[in-house]
Amino acid sequence: MQLQSLLILIFGHIVTDTSQGALPALLPLLKEIHGLSYAEAGALLMTMNLTSSVIQPLFGFLTDRWNLRWLVPLGVAVSGVGFGLIGLLSGYVSILAAVVLCGLGVASFHPESFKAVLNSAGSRKVVGVSWFMVGGNLGMALGPAMVTAYCAWLGLPGIMLFAIPGVITSLLFLAHWRSLAKRAENLAVQAPSQALQAIGNRVRPFAILVAAVILRSWIHAGIATFVPFYYVSALGGDPLTVGTLLSVFLGAGVVGTLLGAPLAERIGPKRFFIISVALVTPLMVWLLNAQGAWLYIVMALIGALLLSTWSVIMVLGQQIMPDRAGTSSGLLVGFALGTGGMGAAALGVVADHWGVVTVMHITTLMPLACALAACFIPVGQKSPARSA
Repeated sequence: MQLQSLLILIFGHIVTDTSQGALPALLPLLKEIHGLSYAEAGALLMTMNLTSSVIQPLFGFLTDRWNLRWLVPLGVAVSGVGFGLIGLLSGYVSILAAVVLCGLGVASFHPESFKAVLNSAGSRKVVGVSWFMVGGNLGMALGPAMVTAYCAWLGLPGIMLFAIPGVITSLLFLAHWRSLAKRAENLAVQAPSQALQAIGNRVRPFAILVAAVILRSWIHAGIATFVPFYYVSALGGDPLTVGTLLSVFLGAGVVGTLLGAPLAERIGPKRFFIISVALVTPLMVWLLNAQGAWLYIVMALIGALLLSTWSVIMVLGQQIMPDRAGTSSGLLVGFALGTGGMGAAALGVVADHWGVVTVMHITTLMPLACALAACFIPVGQKSPARSA
């Protein structure tokens, strides 16, 4: 394991994903200041997910064929600058354009960085991917807290401060560019890449995995987008404290990812995914009846279970298509997560017509459908770590 390279990539993942975690916490404030409807607010999140995620398979496809390592420093800088512009713009279309720019930065960063993590992790791919995914979870957890702090300090224009860590991290990648490139060249000499194999019979198992991930993303989008609205409208919470609630949800995912990886190795990744997702439904029932400190406790439990599944998902995808790591990561993190953003927009329409509470009830039932879909993923229960 090349620890220095891995740590730099993890730090880049933290910075890049702060924008994705920050946007849901920013939506209630944008709605209030700019007079947006629930559907328009949900469309902003959908746009972020579509541009940051659905386009990722294209970047993954390209990185499987050409050397595009320069997308890593470019992506982290563009994501930070794009998100920062949201705080300086007033028209809905211009805000939408800033979200698109931010999303494209996120999309360009992930596939190539995921390939770099697999290379830097050596034979300990499960550990490396888990640490990398923890970086993303940590970034998403920090995002809401950063939004809350910046807006409380400077108002909405304070969002521009998100550009600073993005640019600094890009420079950090460039400062270590020679060692990162040398590491990649050494790996290419040690294990020359073979011609891409035909997908063939891998389409069906991977398609089922993607379907399960899409459902899981709908659950995540429903919770991250509409729990803040539920907290404000149904429970009478302060919009400026929404960031703390989401940070608890996303921060617990960091703990869940760290603890979930060895547990997944013990009981099997597929079984771990099914159990973790299925347990979200009873916790959502608890959430709808919780108040005060209990609300934060149940949000932490949901975050720990739901977000702990990401590292397992990525390794399962890499098992199914080991020679297409960029495409695999792009489809799983990108297309699946992005189409999950469509669910957020659809739930926004439901909220406009039938209320936020109805959306919460729908989100409560979705984990059962996701767990059922995961039952049909035709992969063995053997630990990826042991087969690596």
